[in-house]
Amino acid sequence: MPAGGFVVGDGQKAYPGKLTPFVLFTCVVAAMGGLIFGYDIGISGGVTSMPSFLRRFFPSVYRKQQEDATTNQYCQYDSPTLTLFTSSLYLAALVSSLVASTVTRKFGRRLSMLFGGILFCAGALINGFAKHVWMLIVGRILLGFGIGFANQSVPLYLSEMAPYKYRGALNIGFQLSITIGILVAEVLNYFFAKIKGGWGWRLSLGGAVVPALIITLGSLVLPDTPNSMIERGQHEEAKTKLRRIRGVDDVSQEFDDLVAASKESQSIEHPWTNLLRRKYRPHLTMAIMIPFFQQLTGINVIMFYAPVLFNTIGFTTDASLMSAVVTGSVNVAATLVSIYGVDKWGRRFLFLEGGTQMLICQAVVAACIGAKFGVDGTPGELPKWYAIVVVTFICIYVAGFAWSWGPLGWLVPSEIFPLEIRSAAQSITVSVNMIFTFIIAQIFLTMLCHLKFGLFLVFAFFVVVMSIFVYIFLPETKGIPIEEMGQVWRSHWYWSRFVEDGEYGNGLEMGKSSNQGTKRV
Repeated sequence: MPAGGFVVGDGQKAYPGKLTPFVLFTCVVAAMGGLIFGYDIGISGGVTSMPSFLRRFFPSVYRKQQEDATTNQYCQYDSPTLTLFTSSLYLAALVSSLVASTVTRKFGRRLSMLFGGILFCAGALINGFAKHVWMLIVGRILLGFGIGFANQSVPLYLSEMAPYKYRGALNIGFQLSITIGILVAEVLNYFFAKIKGGWGWRLSLGGAVVPALIITLGSLVLPDTPNSMIERGQHEEAKTKLRRIRGVDDVSQEFDDLVAASKESQSIEHPWTNLLRRKYRPHLTMAIMIPFFQQLTGINVIMFYAPVLFNTIGFTTDASLMSAVVTGSVNVAATLVSIYGVDKWGRRFLFLEGGTQMLICQAVVAACIGAKFGVDGTPGELPKWYAIVVVTFICIYVAGFAWSWGPLGWLVPSEIFPLEIRSAAQSITVSVNMIFTFIIAQIFLTMLCHLKFGLFLVFAFFVVVMSIFVYIFLPETKGIPIEEMGQVWRSHWYWSRFVEDGEYGNGLEMGKSSNQGTKRV
């Protein structure tokens, strides 16, 4: 049997409920919070490849790109200030996600979404009207604050609202929104770059107001989750809401388990310190390692800098932007595959298949770029068929990420945390994601300049390591009610030594010994 496998035992609960139009609507609206993250990922790489934008804010890069034909192609975008423009957002998101944990826990998931939308809107306006580099950086920081709040609250909201049988598909709606945001941004970049006068970048950056308004208005019409309402003492309202969400009258079993989990949650005075307890070792490990590995797949090399990357390997500006649109389209289509298969094939299968696919493609792309550019970065004339081969394998790589590590990097952490540590643990996930996104965004162009085509082999190495990690340590979580996830860890060959029977603070065990649970600190 695979090392991380899990077979559901007789003790697993199966809560009654169905996929109602109400819960489908709320999950679709909430998932659109991913638009702001995706739009920013897609837009930043596009504007940094627009000559008019570079000429105004980063003239040294513009001169290397436009005026010095002998410049090493690997190094033409190597500028600490340019990368700070991109990466400052993710450092801000790291900070705000920690604050968002308290807001999400005490005031509900909706308020965090609202804050995220408002802050992102303010950042978009400042960037759209920017006249100096410092305005760009301030705008990016506000965008980061907004993303930190949204990324902390939206995956939790989706996991708590969705019936457990459909939790994977509905939660991946968040990743689908991210991919749609990326694609929309790349399409807009392509057309805005053609505007005469060279001011199209303002529309690209300022256009982020639209997804910001979507999540802001959406947060005002969405209901809070029953979990969040129970945490704030609104038991009767939560039970009524749970009946409407599940579409059945008898929700007593699930409701009782939610109340028991809430009592355990309220007994925890310091959730951040509580994360260090032995019984939460598997949760903390996954909260750190999954987003860590997600960023080291190399996907940000493609998504942040797709136009820059394609321009670097010999495409014209128009062609590089169009190639980015192609990869963005593949990203959306492949995410739909994940929505279809995640609750059918399971999380582990998609993780491992996607990792294998990405590894092969990274090796091929490294070989293609290395053969043509060598180590001096002067490819000469790039044949059209050669460029098509590179783009094709990059698209296959993007597809592998989009139906595996992309959506599952958000889904799996959000569904494995018990209520008493859920907000804090989700903040750890977002923080780790953002700190490594920041690091990759900040050093990628410098690494490309120094490591050249070998950079793709570095990411390929990490794909091998993370696939081995999933195979050995990650149990299957499909079809398990979110408040019954303790069974997964107790049945795992390795994690069972940390989570013993009767100790895990939710679900069946809490229903039997909730008095004992409330005594723990």
